[in-house]
Amino acid sequence: MTNEELAKKIIVNVGGEENVSSVYNCATRLRFILKDKSKFNIEELHNVKGIVGVVQANEESQVIIGPKVEEILREITKQYSGINDGESKNSSKQNEEKNIFAKMLDALIGIFAPLVPALAGAGMVKAVLAVMVLAGMSKETQNYYILNLISDSVYYFMPMLLAVSAAKRFRTNQYFALAIAGVLLHPNFTALVTEQTPTHFFSMPITLVNYASTAVPIILCVWFMSYVERFAEKVSPNIIKALLKPLLVLLITAPVSLIVIGPIGTWLGNILSGGINFLDGHAGWLVPTVLGATMPLLVSIGMHVSLTPLVQLSLASKGYETITGPAMLASNISQGGASLAVALKTKNKERRQLALSSGITALCGITEPALYGVTMPLKRPLIAVMISGGVAGLYAGITGVVRISFGSPGFPTLPVFITEDPKNLINALITMAIALVLSFVLTYILGFEDGQEELVDMKGNETDTEVTTKEIDSVVEGTVVPLEQSGDQTFASGVLGKGIAIVPNDNNFYAPVSGKVSMLYETGHAIGILTDDGVELLIHIGIDTVKLQGKYFDVKVKKNQNIKVGDLLVTIDKEKIESLGYSLTTPVIVLNSDKYLDVIETKETYVYPKEKLLTIIK
Repeated sequence: MTNEELAKKIIVNVGGEENVSSVYNCATRLRFILKDKSKFNIEELHNVKGIVGVVQANEESQVIIGPKVEEILREITKQYSGINDGESKNSSKQNEEKNIFAKMLDALIGIFAPLVPALAGAGMVKAVLAVMVLAGMSKETQNYYILNLISDSVYYFMPMLLAVSAAKRFRTNQYFALAIAGVLLHPNFTALVTEQTPTHFFSMPITLVNYASTAVPIILCVWFMSYVERFAEKVSPNIIKALLKPLLVLLITAPVSLIVIGPIGTWLGNILSGGINFLDGHAGWLVPTVLGATMPLLVSIGMHVSLTPLVQLSLASKGYETITGPAMLASNISQGGASLAVALKTKNKERRQLALSSGITALCGITEPALYGVTMPLKRPLIAVMISGGVAGLYAGITGVVRISFGSPGFPTLPVFITEDPKNLINALITMAIALVLSFVLTYILGFEDGQEELVDMKGNETDTEVTTKEIDSVVEGTVVPLEQSGDQTFASGVLGKGIAIVPNDNNFYAPVSGKVSMLYETGHAIGILTDDGVELLIHIGIDTVKLQGKYFDVKVKKNQNIKVGDLLVTIDKEKIESLGYSLTTPVIVLNSDKYLDVIETKETYVYPKEKLLTIIK
């Protein structure tokens, strides 16, 4: 499936462009804020190739893509100009309904998630630098100096990056926010901090704080600025608004940030840093153990990103972190070990292929394919992952494993565990070994429900399996045409599945099979049917008829209603619809046709209801 096709399917199943308040991405997932969460079609998205998983976490509707998530987001914003990439337009009402903790947590996730790629990039540069030093590069060379500058720049100018992200989250001007970050990082102010020269602004003392690499102060400053900007917008006369508004925003926000908000943010950061140091000093084993065991659950709902501020704070203050690095190392490798055990033990070819590929991906630090495709659906392997992650995390905590930069822990990112103490890398390797072996063995012992297995005789040859068929009747009287002639590129490409189309010659559309109405658009133009034996059908009446908003469609059934073959589904006013220029060509699609050997179209050129239209070969 192309990125263009995947982007279209995602937007259709989140309720369309008009239902999206905002969307942004982290390392592997699209995070939507939807106006109406009930339109988030989780069941349909789960069946889309290219989507690893789907999660509804609080107000966020998450579609997990994997490493190419940024490509898909670019494609979405390219195709749908009305969809932004992070700035929420209609989330204020939803936000008012949450408690203060939920608001803060959502804000932190929304601010830090877009920064993950930049942080990961800087982390990998630092990791490469560590390897080069280990190989003999002197820290006195200009090569080291430039590489270190590249990796440190992301951390040093963290307030700049956060200013943009926070401005999007708080719906305020990004360039004002960057200007405020520039004030905090200005070389002249930094010189005052270095020299500790007493500084006042209209007799008010300014606390001299180095804001480089900090996170909390700029987030609070931009939050405050969002209210200042609204005030300036309100009080500035239209005739001079272009001059007065920027003046008020900067003259109010900058001094208040330097005198009050910045120091308060620094104080809060120091409290958090003190808490981290206390845990490191008195119970260094606790956090890696707990997070190592529970990381799959946090990842499954996207909550692991909420720990990023603490990680950044620890890296900025100490040069290393023990919060998520060791725990994710234990958990990621455990996902890989469990998936490889499933690949070895299963007799299902498709599952073996999925488990093998996702297991290798997990060992490289990306766990969503393994989590959503293997361990979570099979349940018992997930238990093995959590036990193994906890045990390996305990070892990492006891031995004091630290991570020196960002980068999803796995074999390719091992350099982020290279420090001046060689024992750190050795203990990280032992942590990985514990996680890999223990998760593999536990998964193999606990087993799992393997589902339908291939039958093999004693000679090792596959036994003959009975081939069954299922017939799908016509939904309406009319002329049969191939999907390629349906007039819609999405149906014609076969991306939604195999099927056929009918040019109707009647107003009545009937159920082609018995089952349940699994999907029903309010407009009545599209109906999904799930049969008792798992066939998923889509009946799409007309091309672009969704624009009629249900006009001339009289739906006779309800969602989740049980139906029998031949039941009346929809009655339309064919003449009026066609008089408006719409084509009523009706594709009938087997959405899960990839699960079957084949879907064969009828050879008839004209069909009636209850006559065979499609034959599914199982």
